[in-house]
Amino acid sequence: MTCVIGIDPGTKSFDFFGLDDEKVTLDLSMPTKEIASDPESVIDLLKTAEPELIIGPSGYGIPIKKISDITRRDIFLMSLRRSDDSRSILGMRRFIETLKENNLPVYAIPGVIHLPTVPSYRKVNRIDMGTPDKLCSCALAVRDQAVSSGIDYDRTSFILLEVGFAHTAAIAVDSGRVVDGIGGSSGGIGFLSMGAIDGELAYLLGRFGKEFMISRGARFLTGSEIAPEDLAMHDAARSALIEGAVKNVLALTAALAPEEVLLSGRLSRIPEIRAELIERLDTVAPVRSLKGFFGAKIAKESAQGGAVIADGLLHGRYAGIVATMRIKEAHGTVLDYVPPISEG
Repeated sequence: MTCVIGIDPGTKSFDFFGLDDEKVTLDLSMPTKEIASDPESVIDLLKTAEPELIIGPSGYGIPIKKISDITRRDIFLMSLRRSDDSRSILGMRRFIETLKENNLPVYAIPGVIHLPTVPSYRKVNRIDMGTPDKLCSCALAVRDQAVSSGIDYDRTSFILLEVGFAHTAAIAVDSGRVVDGIGGSSGGIGFLSMGAIDGELAYLLGRFGKEFMISRGARFLTGSEIAPEDLAMHDAARSALIEGAVKNVLALTAALAPEEVLLSGRLSRIPEIRAELIERLDTVAPVRSLKGFFGAKIAKESAQGGAVIADGLLHGRYAGIVATMRIKEAHGTVLDYVPPISEG
């Protein structure tokens, strides 16, 4: 038996999910602003759980590495924040330093672009093909489809569409392996995120900060600070979000014909949004919501998936998922497939 924790460092909340074999030991969510201002607030919680391994905040990802071994270069590659952009959206650097200081068994994990299962030609001029938290959701989805369909992990085939509070992303899985992905900053508009933008627009805008990137999404189109549940009342903004999500999925059908489309993320649980996504994607494959662990009521899918990966890394019940997805074989950096850039 293994005692593990997955952490999802979301834009709105940090979620914590603990597993001891199949028993849920931790199911908690805390506002991101609270953790950004006081990262010490969760240390006692994590220590009390006595986990053997924690999947922690990984930003854009690096090959698997214990947090005590993370360097300044690693933190840059995880955050991709320029030195002239002083605004840290999630306070990730400070949180990582706090975890290091307390000597917790925290590991950073890769994103989609690091995986050997994604052909290199699909990575050209790409950075965000799906961040580590999306990879965690995929691990949970592999477990879900295998259990639901009574098949081995290496028989799973789906496109995971995650519509979160900030970003919309989609990842393609074939034979239990991630083969392609469209991240929150490279695809359709998100609730907060502007998603991919025209190259000419990027040229005209010049250097802009991280905060700008998550302030021109569907909510911005409504002209007010609406809650996600109110998006259904704003036709243009809702259509932009849903059509962008559908285009993400359709684009990934160039890589595979999925057995299912699985929905996850905060906005996918809004009845009007979910119903429209199901209606529009039903021509691709059967559509349903991703199922988490029995008894899980609070922590999002990515935190639950993080616990799956943590368990697998410890050769526990889900070692087969980690092996099938070839997560331990991740290599390189998020900058390997783009023209040389300044890291200042």
